[in-house]
Amino acid sequence: MLSLLFYLLLQWGTNLESALDQAKKEEKLVLLNFSGSDWCAPCIQLKKEIFESDEFKGVAEARLVLVRADFPRMKKNQLPAEQKAYNEQLAERYNPHGKFPLTLLLNPEGKVIQTWDGYTKSISKEKFLETIQKAK
Repeated sequence: MLSLLFYLLLQWGTNLESALDQAKKEEKLVLLNFSGSDWCAPCIQLKKEIFESDEFKGVAEARLVLVRADFPRMKKNQLPAEQKAYNEQLAERYNPHGKFPLTLLLNPEGKVIQTWDGYTKSISKEKFLETIQKAK
């Protein structure tokens, strides 16, 4: 029952170091997503079409620890100052050109294995999930 609840409510963390620790313990990879949740149309589309799909949830539960670095612009969606500063540090390291969305697949040591720059129809859900499933 608990795993069913987790499956339905896929959790995205906000701390990469914690995610890397968890990935090491569980022998998983980390998916780091840079998003502008309230202003970036491709980010919103990526979330809806891939990240909220049942297929993604199944792959994520088996293979991934999820981290989202969000950069909302609307005042009502602003993050706490500490989280905002942390996300900016992540961006300096992993997204220095400020691309949105930018999704990275990392090994448990934090090394980038795969990068998805942007989101267009050329990035099919099937290909996205296949890449994750084949990654080591």
